[in-house]
Amino acid sequence: MKHQETLLSTPMKNNLSDLSVESIGDDHLYTGIETPMVPDAFLISNEEKKQKIAGLFQEIMETMGLDLSDDSLKGTPKRVAKMYIEEIFSGLDPANKPKIALFENKYQYNQMLVEKNISFYSNCEHHFVPIIGKAHIAYISSGKVIGLSKLNRIVQYYAKRPQVQERLTNQIGRDLQDILDTESVAVIIEAKHLCVSSRGVKDDTSETVTCFYGGEFQSPRKIVELQNYLK
Repeated sequence: MKHQETLLSTPMKNNLSDLSVESIGDDHLYTGIETPMVPDAFLISNEEKKQKIAGLFQEIMETMGLDLSDDSLKGTPKRVAKMYIEEIFSGLDPANKPKIALFENKYQYNQMLVEKNISFYSNCEHHFVPIIGKAHIAYISSGKVIGLSKLNRIVQYYAKRPQVQERLTNQIGRDLQDILDTESVAVIIEAKHLCVSSRGVKDDTSETVTCFYGGEFQSPRKIVELQNYLK
């Protein structure tokens, strides 16, 4: 049950490409379920990427007038480069996708399984500032089950990218449908966006909620049951 990438229609994509950065402003846009990547994204090694990022980030710091001869700052470009490649954006590299093993549902458990309050840190692709949130995942087995920790790891893998919350929600949901070979998957994400709370409108109290409901979770009865578990 491999899902194909769902993209905006050609007219909409053309309209988006015609928009200027200034006209988009802080609008919340994304153009497809797949993370936008160039075809040659992995032609250079991670070490080469870190070296290049360090050099470019040094230029940014120097442009802002920072003194990189200071002991506190001189290692920052390399630290940032390492953090980008090995940590907060490591989910861009398919080699880092968690290995998933499935098991027979020997307990014959045929109700929903819910893993809630999975914490994650991501980064907004519009401003590269943190998204801090929690994910709730539920599925109904079609004969196979997954180790609980793997649900957390899948969330972390997709979160460790420049992201948009709607895309993150759909990526987790669709991947779990493929892995578990069942449409009956639900994903709910609640998150705080620092691009809203620490800059721009500077609203520190609002949160964003996104949902993915597939299979039996499209039933209002199942949605209510799931929401009761999350209270």
